[in-house]
Amino acid sequence: MSRFFVSTNADVANPASEQIVLTVPQPFDNHNGGQLAFGPDGYLYVGMGDGGSEGDPNNQAQTSGSLLGKLLRVDVESTTNSYLVPASNPFVTNAAYRPEIWALGLRNPWRFSFDRLTGDLYIGDVGQDDSEEIDFQSHSSRGGQNYGWRILEGNHTNNVPSGFDLSSLTPPALEYSHSVGSSAIGGFVFRGPGSRRMSGMYFYGDFISGRIWGMKFDGTNWQNRELVRTPYNISTFGEDEAGGLYFANYNYFSSAVYLVQDSGAAAAPPSAPEQDLTTLNYWLLLNQSLPV
Repeated sequence: MSRFFVSTNADVANPASEQIVLTVPQPFDNHNGGQLAFGPDGYLYVGMGDGGSEGDPNNQAQTSGSLLGKLLRVDVESTTNSYLVPASNPFVTNAAYRPEIWALGLRNPWRFSFDRLTGDLYIGDVGQDDSEEIDFQSHSSRGGQNYGWRILEGNHTNNVPSGFDLSSLTPPALEYSHSVGSSAIGGFVFRGPGSRRMSGMYFYGDFISGRIWGMKFDGTNWQNRELVRTPYNISTFGEDEAGGLYFANYNYFSSAVYLVQDSGAAAAPPSAPEQDLTTLNYWLLLNQSLPV
């Protein structure tokens, strides 16, 4: 993780000004995370994968002294050459934990975001053999959640230590099986202009199947609907300053960034009762390609 300073032009970084803020050794060449995002509290959140291979063989995501398989929370505004650990981090007073840890038990958090209206946190965590998951953390959370990997994959047991209390883990808000997709890509809660139907819906996708879903909490349960099947390898979502929603197609021959809009069409009936969103009726039209 590096910091760069602006040049005389406030919109242009000075490439010679790099300061390496944090280096986390990687035991393998996959599951390296890499997401950075400032939270509504002004702190920088850093998503770290479990360091790779298969099954987290070194149990990094559950090892309290490791930064791998974690969501970190650091203060980079109060110092100009490193970072500080916020005093409000959940494990600051526990010597068994790295104090930077905000949450643990993640396999490869490939895109997380904060709802720009509520401050709630959504995490897309890539699964292994069976399930992909979306994790949720309320804006009122004080951190410390354990999302379960490698003990659980989604809601399913994977590698449970003898005598472990599964009730201490935070289950995903939603999971889906590898029959519909096999690499979750976390997105954003739509707060942009132009579509009342999309407002407040969390959009996420899948890199392998190209599907995009929308989910929303109805006060009791998470409602979820498949919105569109694209021919793309969806690698990330993004927002513009106004809250417009985009996704990227990561493909050697046809990489592009697409704007996501509401087509105005009525949604098809849900395929299962648990996906009932008949009061929301969302459907998407992907109709604009922007150069990468």
